[in-house]
Amino acid sequence: MPTTAQDTSLSANFGEIRLSAGFTPDPYRRELTAGGGIDAYSETDLPGSCVGKITAAPDFEVSYEAGSLPLVFRVRSNTDTTLIVNGPDGSWSCDDDSWGDGDPEVRFAKPRSGTYDIWVGTFGDATAPATLLITETP
Repeated sequence: MPTTAQDTSLSANFGEIRLSAGFTPDPYRRELTAGGGIDAYSETDLPGSCVGKITAAPDFEVSYEAGSLPLVFRVRSNTDTTLIVNGPDGSWSCDDDSWGDGDPEVRFAKPRSGTYDIWVGTFGDATAPATLLITETP
């Protein structure tokens, strides 16, 4: 049986940041490498909408102080990427192709203050350069 291999207690592969509602610049951008050796769909007990190859540790971690604005995570890459976010309440949100040219987006209309752990996955075994975008202005 699959297990949750994603460990939110591990240090994020590409660092972390603290952001408060109204942050600038918006969007905040972080270059990272998408992908990993774990198949989110078949090797974990994440929700079925979570797909792509990922790592055990989050790729990036955001400590966020919420306000009245939405909080949106997006990924841009020349490779087909996926996005998995573990929110402050422990819930999982996943996306494959809902933003723009088939890039992933996870949107929190009324975000909570706390930690958001983010994984950026790929299809296939190759890793790929990607840009994580964090915005409050969808």
